[in-house]
Amino acid sequence: MPLNFAPDSAEALPVHVIGKDAIDDWLEGQPGRVFAWVEAAGFKADLGASLLIPGDDGRIERVLAGYGSADERARGRFHLAAVAAALPEGVYRLEGLDSGRANEESLGWLLAGYGFDRYREQKKASARLVAPEGVDAARLEAIAKGEVLTRDLINTPASDMGPDQLEAACVELAAQFAAAVTVIKGAMLLEQNFPMIHAVGRASAQEPRLIEMTWGDAGPALTLVGKGVCFDTGGLNLKPGASMGLMKKDMGGAATVLGLAQMIMSLGLKLRLRVLIPAVENSVSGNAMRPGDILTARNGLTVENNNTDAEGRLVLADALAYGAEGAPDLMLSMATLTGAARVAVGPDLSPYYTDDDAVVAALEKAAKAVADPVWRMPFHDPYESMIEPGIADLDNAPKGGFAGSVTAALFLRRFAGGARYAHFDIYGWNPTAAPARPKGGVGMGARAVLAALPEVLGL
Repeated sequence: MPLNFAPDSAEALPVHVIGKDAIDDWLEGQPGRVFAWVEAAGFKADLGASLLIPGDDGRIERVLAGYGSADERARGRFHLAAVAAALPEGVYRLEGLDSGRANEESLGWLLAGYGFDRYREQKKASARLVAPEGVDAARLEAIAKGEVLTRDLINTPASDMGPDQLEAACVELAAQFAAAVTVIKGAMLLEQNFPMIHAVGRASAQEPRLIEMTWGDAGPALTLVGKGVCFDTGGLNLKPGASMGLMKKDMGGAATVLGLAQMIMSLGLKLRLRVLIPAVENSVSGNAMRPGDILTARNGLTVENNNTDAEGRLVLADALAYGAEGAPDLMLSMATLTGAARVAVGPDLSPYYTDDDAVVAALEKAAKAVADPVWRMPFHDPYESMIEPGIADLDNAPKGGFAGSVTAALFLRRFAGGARYAHFDIYGWNPTAAPARPKGGVGMGARAVLAALPEVLGL
């Protein structure tokens, strides 16, 4: 199904959105045949339930869409996507929906049409929606398409999404918006002072690289840095098989910043965008980096590599140091960085770190408005000593097992160079199917960031 709204038409079937508290009153005002039909079907306006109501000629006259109770709605999002997935092919328009939820539900309806079908045909919603009054249809379509890019990139296995293919995806995206792409790879990383990106990726069959995309020539400068570990074996600290199974998603940070970049460019935001993606595979071979190696980062800090499976922060460090050299007005990093973050907040929340209270205020307000939940985590300065091993400036894998996400974020902050900075430690994967969010790769935090940018950057 195309990820856009249907043109308005007299043929569009009305979908009446109704909550549990309103179904009885609504029924009292209906013709006897409608009352009897709804009663016979046992429709109680449960959240996500739908009922086709026929007219006198037997054709569908309207649809009832259950909207549950306020408490039930508060425990989820994109509720009408379940209705969209259940409806037959056709064009529909919403009635009775609170205008405050029109954007969320309309986006969810669009995303109900997503299915990752590169390798197998997937069932997708075929019910198209007329954009409700007051909804910015073009904006929601741009957001949906950015989210689809993110999902497709994460869902693609490493056999078809290594550093070469991730670079190709960046080039393809740049071509759509007349953006510029430069790539530094292989031995050139050492020559141009990206030693930790090279160290992490040098054991792979595909060369490690730093991909840089730039767009826009006016306005504030925004730099997005995305972790592009296309597959993570753990290196010489090899992961067990069960832990390696989902490692195709370890480039979820790169996929998310690319989806966000597509949204920004599609909407023509007046800013100077820079996207930096260190793209590597963390593999095992004779020249793989070793536990205990001392690595020197781009900004001169030395790092004791105490666990080769803590490689994401190494490649991000070089990219962040490079990004900071451009003195951006805001720099964001996104990465599937730590299991500790998942233990803390689960797979549905996007934990983030920043010292900037204005960024926090804008993000919290935006996240709630666009149903993209985030959760602030602390840059807890007393833990700085945990990332200082003594033999080198920094330790990439502090012992003890405490505050793993916090110490990883503190590590990254050392490379942000004083820039206005926020870091997202996302999961990038939906483990259980939900309306508009099938099991698999998913964008996290991008819509909240997009909505917060005007306030943060004064756009």
